[in-house]
Amino acid sequence: MRLFGGYTESLPNVASSRPRIPELASFNFPPIHKITILLPTILDGRAAFIRHSLFMVSLLFNSLRLATRSQTKLPRCHSLSSSGHHISRADSMILSRSPTGRSVALHTALFFPGHGVQRVGMTIPWLEAFPSIVKPFLEELDSSLNFRLSTIISHGPNSNLNMTENSQPAIMAMSILILRVLHEHFGFNTKARVDVTLGHSLGEYAALVAGGYLKFGPALKMVRRRAEIMAQCTADARKLTGETYGMVALVCEPDRLTDLIATIQEFLDHNTQGSNDDLSYELAPIQEVSIANINSKNQIALSGSIEQIKHLLIQLRQFSGHDPRAVRLKSESPFHSPVMKPAADYMRQALEHVDIQFSTSIPCISNVSGIPFQSKEDLKDLLSRQCVETVRWWDSIRYLDQERAVKRWIGIGPGKVGRNLVGKEVGKVSTRGGGVWAVCDPREIEQILSDLNKSEENNAFN
Repeated sequence: MRLFGGYTESLPNVASSRPRIPELASFNFPPIHKITILLPTILDGRAAFIRHSLFMVSLLFNSLRLATRSQTKLPRCHSLSSSGHHISRADSMILSRSPTGRSVALHTALFFPGHGVQRVGMTIPWLEAFPSIVKPFLEELDSSLNFRLSTIISHGPNSNLNMTENSQPAIMAMSILILRVLHEHFGFNTKARVDVTLGHSLGEYAALVAGGYLKFGPALKMVRRRAEIMAQCTADARKLTGETYGMVALVCEPDRLTDLIATIQEFLDHNTQGSNDDLSYELAPIQEVSIANINSKNQIALSGSIEQIKHLLIQLRQFSGHDPRAVRLKSESPFHSPVMKPAADYMRQALEHVDIQFSTSIPCISNVSGIPFQSKEDLKDLLSRQCVETVRWWDSIRYLDQERAVKRWIGIGPGKVGRNLVGKEVGKVSTRGGGVWAVCDPREIEQILSDLNKSEENNAFN
């Protein structure tokens, strides 16, 4: 039986259902209040009386809701709404609607790619096109890490660049390099034009730098050390078990994904708990396999022992009726699995000694929760857990698309894998004033910015 369909270009990571914040709890004023804000101004005493009454009812409703909310309230990055209620910047990204219900305020996201998109020579076109920006940036890169990573990126060899401890800081640096070119050469103002940032797996660090939470140098050092620890985790696991580790993407029909995830989780939980029901006697034990990523409506990625992943696929086909297409990914490490616990422990300690800016930062989506980070402590916790937990990429995209009216998606970094994945979920141009772009080639950047400007103008006059 052929279990793997061969290697493919790096695909992003993701996982199962994310904790959902109740809809009312995600806003600091109720829907009826929004309706009163959008009521047309009518110079009539009765209309004014009705408007005032609705406003007072909304405030009463809001007070009752806050008093009875059972869910723990996380600290937030606060700002003041026009009504006087304190709201987080993340929660202020509320879709504005006209009285007819038509969307009138679309939002823009910057997103960044994860592991596997590196290639030798990826800095060279940018150095040739923008030498005054790129040359000092590469010097800063090498100085921060105390070795010439820029030479490995430019000239290889592939075997060196593909080492986890080199590829991960290289990808992050390349993403920030492109963003710096946008800022310094084209005058792109991230804080003025971007409403939210997010990154796939490793890309979460670039998203935090772009959002203003972390400085580039300290973040780069953390990524490098984290990658070194991950490489050592993989080596230790191989030595301990004698097995090969990596990641495998599973592709199925969209209407089968939810059940596929539930079935896989049932198999994994079943073997972990050592159940004694009838089925347990028919199943071989599955060890060190995790759902690493839920990438899209029809794709997930498994992480762990390749041999155990093969056993899991056999069981899926024999006992569940699922027959997903399996594709071995370009990763020899089991990212987002318990094997990476030492990396999570390192991140938890490292983040205590890094300056994190929160109050003035652009909202950034957590891979683990699928919603914006809510506080510094929330960021430290979730960013550490990301090493061993599922990346909920599909949840993140759906949340922004459906609940936060994000319709302009700008991919920043090497390759177009991220753009293709996002585009498949939201449509390349899903609505007037929207679009999905990948800024990865200096020859295309002017056209992309022109298209983005037109998109923003279309939205303004929509």
